[in-house]
Amino acid sequence: MIKVQPDISFPTDKTGQLEQYHQLLLKWQKTLNLVGPATLDTAWDRHFLDSVQLAPLLPAHAKTLFDLGSGAGFPGMVLAIMRPELGVHLVESDQRKATFLRNVSRETGCRVTVHDVRIEDMQAQPVPDVVTARALAALDQLLDWCMKWAEANPELVLILPKGERAEDEIAKAQTYYNFVVDTHASMTAPEARILRVSQLSRRG
Repeated sequence: MIKVQPDISFPTDKTGQLEQYHQLLLKWQKTLNLVGPATLDTAWDRHFLDSVQLAPLLPAHAKTLFDLGSGAGFPGMVLAIMRPELGVHLVESDQRKATFLRNVSRETGCRVTVHDVRIEDMQAQPVPDVVTARALAALDQLLDWCMKWAEANPELVLILPKGERAEDEIAKAQTYYNFVVDTHASMTAPEARILRVSQLSRRG
């Protein structure tokens, strides 16, 4: 069953930081390919709202969030703005994009930790409560990367925006992993889905 989220809008107390982030995105995009050029004119919906809609799916008890393959900072940087009490770690191996993320953090006052390393090289500590990843890899690959954290924290939750092939990815991943998945409709693309994965373990 696909769950439908209530209408979500940009919170008024966060619009200043989000607008500053937007302006930095436009500035840096001129020299660094952060997002698809065709999405710039609709960046508020395509990237910012697409990230904001994940906030209600975060566990209330969460203290630490890892965003894998952060790129331009979606959704990790946006979630850090939405939930400033979270310890947000952005994992981005591209040095130039990591520099952009640090610049956004400094200019907006949004506290994050940027790790300019490959996902495979991320240490097991600290252990995240939540992992996010957007437009990065197939579900089975994402689960493989997250296994070391799931073994350390059985309550780990993954929140993963996916496209129209989400059900196919779930079916393939279930060949190798046990997990519970809740599927939510996306507000920004009718064919897209948001997967909320929990109770992850490896089969066999």
